[in-house]
Amino acid sequence: MLTITSVEQDPKKKQRYYIYVNDAQDPFTSVHEDLLIKFRLLKGREIDGEELKQIVLEDSHHRAYILALAHLGARQRTEKEIMRYLARKELDEHSTQKAIERLRQEGLVNDSIYAEQYAAQRMRSQLKGRRLLQQELQQRGIKKDTAKEAASKLNEESETEIAIRAAMKKWPYIKGEIRERKQKLAVFLLRRGFPSSTVREAVKAASDGVLEDEDGLMLDN
Repeated sequence: MLTITSVEQDPKKKQRYYIYVNDAQDPFTSVHEDLLIKFRLLKGREIDGEELKQIVLEDSHHRAYILALAHLGARQRTEKEIMRYLARKELDEHSTQKAIERLRQEGLVNDSIYAEQYAAQRMRSQLKGRRLLQQELQQRGIKKDTAKEAASKLNEESETEIAIRAAMKKWPYIKGEIRERKQKLAVFLLRRGFPSSTVREAVKAASDGVLEDEDGLMLDN
């Protein structure tokens, strides 16, 4: 049986407290103030080793959750991103998984919603097609099926409009004869993740739309 002989606030981390047992000079452990209150860890309280181990374990879970929550403060994250972050903080795998489960239950982490929002936003702002976006989602730790579903939900008409915007933006910077420029533009759009049928439409729109003479008349190509 251990006896808590002192409880001292961590001067650097105000929400954490050092727990001293059996008059030892060095702290046995430190816990968050929430657990200090929950388990009534006050001076003079007797506590057995097994219970203290359980408290330490729960504190690890709590720390993982708090760190994950803080990491989410900047922007929405995937489960994989949070796991990588907590691993860098040297949290054990069990505590990390517990934190992920809690965040998932609270609706603070949802890879499906993240994937759909990410794909829609990146398609508009980065002018990328669904194939490339699916790859990017998987690189961010989104499961293949979830990434594929998110990409499939993108509006085909919107994707065509985005492809045309990308083509029109790129066309003036491509050098060479018309045929060569069209080929280069097609390769560029395919690499941006647009399907071949959309690429053909975008290439035609770009080449037809900018080939005007000084009087504003369309040139044959």
